[in-house]
Amino acid sequence: MTPRERFIKILDFNMNLDRIPRVEFSPWWDKTLNRWKKEGLPNMNQLQSLKYFGFDPILLIYANAAEVGLPHAEYNGGPIIGFVRTYDDIRKYLYTDALIDAVALQAHEHKERHDNGDIILRIRLDGFFWFPRVLLGIEPHFYAFYDEPELIHRINNDLADFHIKIVDAVCSVLKPDMAGFAEDMSYNHGPMLSKDLYNKFLLPYYRKVIPHIKKQGIKVFVDSDGNIAEMIPWLLEAGIEGAYPLERQAGMDLNKIRAMYPRFLLISGYDKMVMSLGEKSMRAEFERLLPVMKSGGYIPSVDHQTPPEVSLNNYRTYIKLLEEYTRKAVL
Repeated sequence: MTPRERFIKILDFNMNLDRIPRVEFSPWWDKTLNRWKKEGLPNMNQLQSLKYFGFDPILLIYANAAEVGLPHAEYNGGPIIGFVRTYDDIRKYLYTDALIDAVALQAHEHKERHDNGDIILRIRLDGFFWFPRVLLGIEPHFYAFYDEPELIHRINNDLADFHIKIVDAVCSVLKPDMAGFAEDMSYNHGPMLSKDLYNKFLLPYYRKVIPHIKKQGIKVFVDSDGNIAEMIPWLLEAGIEGAYPLERQAGMDLNKIRAMYPRFLLISGYDKMVMSLGEKSMRAEFERLLPVMKSGGYIPSVDHQTPPEVSLNNYRTYIKLLEEYTRKAVL
């Protein structure tokens, strides 16, 4: 069975598998890789490293909405537009034909391996909470919901039109196995915006784009750190079918989520904080997740990048256990 076949089946709740897919959904931190290289890890690119550890290779098509020439914020989380620049001033860097061509090129580069089933492909789209925040800055973005609502609507309408073009360009070459909206709209106590703001500023644009994605047969996810449990009904209303990374430290309990939303797709969710504690703790975490693994529609993976506290030997233990439990789940 090819990696792509496993991936498609598990997202359809089809457990007629030799094993559950084994993926590393988020690339490792540079600090983690630097530690591992000192501990004997060969110098490799991402695809080589996935093969080295025995993962089903899942690769990402980046559908960036901004060109590299976009002016930078003066500090992390600061505004790109505001008193000095307007949205019109930077509009020439956004949603361009060159960006669409670059995404189509990525698809062409992956096409042969994807058609053969050797790789899994996901496409990343800037989300309707994420992208206005990038342009406006973290704090001004929240004020803009009240002070500049027309601007947020304008940004998100332009972004939605761009996403439709991106989907058309990619699907003229191949069909990705999933799409994910980058959002990060929750923290460890829940959503960073109200249901009313979500309904007004995000939902209309999800509803504009998601049907266009789903008519291609592509599964649609949202990528949000933090605790998204309260938001799951909101996401379902928009047509979103699943989420990741489902951080345990933020209070995400996959067994409860599966009981409440049995057809909601789940990726990641393995508590990264146990990985430096040894095999007993790591095995206990797999045992916690095993009922969800057996229920289908779930792919276990580290819940947001393996931290540098994890030694190469501990990571090899994680890999050994992942191999064991991805087979145990289909017995």
